[in-house]
Amino acid sequence: MSILKEQEVARPEMDFEKSSKDTGSILCTGLTLTATLLIIAILVVIIGNIAWFGFDKFSWRFITAGLEEQMFDVERAGVLPMILGTTARVFLMTIFVLPVGVITAIYLTEYSPKHSVLTRIIRGAVNNLAGVPSIVFGLFGLGFFINFIGSNVDAIFYPGSDKVIWGKPALLWASLTLAVMTLPVVIVATEEALRAIPSGLREGSLALGATKLQTIARVVMPQAMPGILTGAILAISRAAGEVAPILFTGAAVFVPSLPKALNQEFMDLGYHVWVLTTQSPNVDKTQPLLYATVLTLLILTFSLNLVAVLIRAKIRARMRSVH
Repeated sequence: MSILKEQEVARPEMDFEKSSKDTGSILCTGLTLTATLLIIAILVVIIGNIAWFGFDKFSWRFITAGLEEQMFDVERAGVLPMILGTTARVFLMTIFVLPVGVITAIYLTEYSPKHSVLTRIIRGAVNNLAGVPSIVFGLFGLGFFINFIGSNVDAIFYPGSDKVIWGKPALLWASLTLAVMTLPVVIVATEEALRAIPSGLREGSLALGATKLQTIARVVMPQAMPGILTGAILAISRAAGEVAPILFTGAAVFVPSLPKALNQEFMDLGYHVWVLTTQSPNVDKTQPLLYATVLTLLILTFSLNLVAVLIRAKIRARMRSVH
């Protein structure tokens, strides 16, 4: 009888705890759903507003024109040089940042002692680098890549020449500056992808006689490739619309030709948006061009991301077919 009484007394307490947990769960779920819907609504409003006002001037002529100095002429302006310049700097940045970021992440995850001083210094540097404002990277690129490396290259390979070849803003320096800026994104994403690989795969490979390098190259890296490409996608997304890092390192208001060499200045969609906003003699008149340029930048960014996403999906499908 006493046992039954204790169970009857304990049952209401258990029911109260269960109901309080259910209420908290419903409240958290509601808040999460509200926040998600709010973010989606803001995104839809922004993209819808840009598409609504920019679609009027968005045409094939607008995409393929732009080699004449008529950037403020609503009827003659185009964005072809800006599209090619933006695409070139993003591809170059990806080529520069992926090997360095992946190698650094492999060292931190697979080789370095977890509590060594060097490991702590590298991780601290990566964390601090992620919090640096983008305009600071632009000043860094101007001082290090252009004034130091570029000027010294000119002094070594072109002594006595008055012509500046590398010690000036250029496509190469802008891409390297963006690579430094997006390096923490690639390192962190690659580290997470490497940590997600079960240690049993490494141990099995080593037990079969493979070296550590062979294990990383043939077992770990193929499994982590989708995560590495996720880091590349995040880096592309951030770099495609950045303007501050390229203000001093390569972007120009107008270049009468398409980018053909790494030491040339280039036109950029993000920088062109800034020019249309601040340098136009009649901002109201050029507002349709501004919206059409922003729409072009969004489409280009989504297209570059889509290419990376499709490559990642293909690699994942191939991995599933193998297993």
